[in-house]
Amino acid sequence: MAAAGGVRALLRLEGAVVLGAALAAYAQFGAGWGVFALWLLVPDLSLLGYLAGPRTGAALYNAAHSYVGPVLLLALGVLAAMPWAVAGSLIWLAHIGVDRALGYGLKYAAGFAATHLGRIGRADPW
Repeated sequence: MAAAGGVRALLRLEGAVVLGAALAAYAQFGAGWGVFALWLLVPDLSLLGYLAGPRTGAALYNAAHSYVGPVLLLALGVLAAMPWAVAGSLIWLAHIGVDRALGYGLKYAAGFAATHLGRIGRADPW
């Protein structure tokens, strides 16, 4: 079941806040905006999983678009003093934040358009 109404709006706002926080932190601790631009869309390579079908596609997309990975990478970067990991995690978080703010949620195996934030794309006219 997809989020609707106020819950959907709150989840999208949450994505915008994550985006803002990641951008602010990247401005302080990042590796330059060229690096940011170069790596920003890398999580979308997970969309290639849809070539193997919707179940595989959804699993790979969700793995790359969950907050778990970038938060773990951020913790590693901070605890092990690895600036590249901090920068990478902030770019990854910014990517997820912008996706969520725009309404692109985690995917269900029913197909790319079925997300936890509601259906994306145009409704089927038939």
